[in-house]
Amino acid sequence: MGEGELELIQRALHGDVDAWGEIVRRYKDAVFGIALGILGNPADAEDAAHDAFIRAYEGLHTFHLDKRFSTWIFAVTANVCKNKLRRERLFAPLKHISRLTKGSDPAQQLAQQERTQIIKDAIDQLKPAYRMPLVLRYYAELDYKEIAEALGLPEGTVKTRLHRAKSQLKHILEQKGVTGHA
Repeated sequence: MGEGELELIQRALHGDVDAWGEIVRRYKDAVFGIALGILGNPADAEDAAHDAFIRAYEGLHTFHLDKRFSTWIFAVTANVCKNKLRRERLFAPLKHISRLTKGSDPAQQLAQQERTQIIKDAIDQLKPAYRMPLVLRYYAELDYKEIAEALGLPEGTVKTRLHRAKSQLKHILEQKGVTGHA
């Protein structure tokens, strides 16, 4: 937990709106990024992030102060996204997550962008049950236990889904002629 975060949470629990505002400010980009990674559409991700913060505020009393807040808010976000996927049967691609290279060579940057797009398109082909743990692992950088908490799954199921997701992703990329992917 970041410095002062526990105090902010305790203040928010006692109705301090400014404290909650600071928590939202600290986590809004990460929550939006996870929602975008799962849903693929910026407008849907914005709605989901907004809903996640509302649900988190309403359920803040259920947060265990000895746990990592980031894992808890990511779990709330993942659940909001799961419900949105279920409601709307939305299977949008991960077209908006971008990790551009910092190199100065334009040709190298273009090649990296093309490769990244191919990988994002391949991730789009995965079922949400496989896509969600993949996004939480490699975008949010959660460990298996945290992903299990976030998705409400046993840790073994998370490991299995990640293994299957990576295997399917490798197969899709090989079919597209991409090898040695990140």
